[in-house]
Amino acid sequence: MSTADIKKNAQDRMNKSLETLKGDLAKVRTGRAHTGILDHVMVDYYGNPTPINQVANLTLVDARTIGVTPFEKKMGAAIEKAIREADLGLNPAAQGDLIRVPTPTLTEERRKEMVKLCKSEAEDGKIAVRNIRRDANESLKKLVKDKAISEDEERRASDEVQKLTDKFIADIDKIVAEKEKEVLTV
Repeated sequence: MSTADIKKNAQDRMNKSLETLKGDLAKVRTGRAHTGILDHVMVDYYGNPTPINQVANLTLVDARTIGVTPFEKKMGAAIEKAIREADLGLNPAAQGDLIRVPTPTLTEERRKEMVKLCKSEAEDGKIAVRNIRRDANESLKKLVKDKAISEDEERRASDEVQKLTDKFIADIDKIVAEKEKEVLTV
């Protein structure tokens, strides 16, 4: 394994951590409705847990309501039950073939809780990035120990890994700041 491989691997893993953070923040509810809230809801589809977007069409009816249209009519009750049990604070109501999922307005206290949750998710993301940096630096030290690279090369490569780490942590801070602004907007 070369220093370039180690840096590439670290960058790929940091990108994955950033994408995971974005996915986790998408679950955090803001005052507006968006179909991403339901992305992680699993519906019992003939005994198999299946993501809701594979058994129903998700649309926005208006700014505060998500419309869920099951592909199969008999799946309506299972989808309603899955949304209720997903612990998202949502209460779906069936209207014929359409299941309406109104998103309640957030209180100021609840918004502050959501911001705390965002900051917690951000810290988890930063920890993941730092762990990747540590793994990359350990790999570089192992290459020096095995005499595959010089100490100067190792120092240069670890500086580049540090710059990569700083970039991803700055990206995490930026994403979380945007999400906090979104959550606090009334």
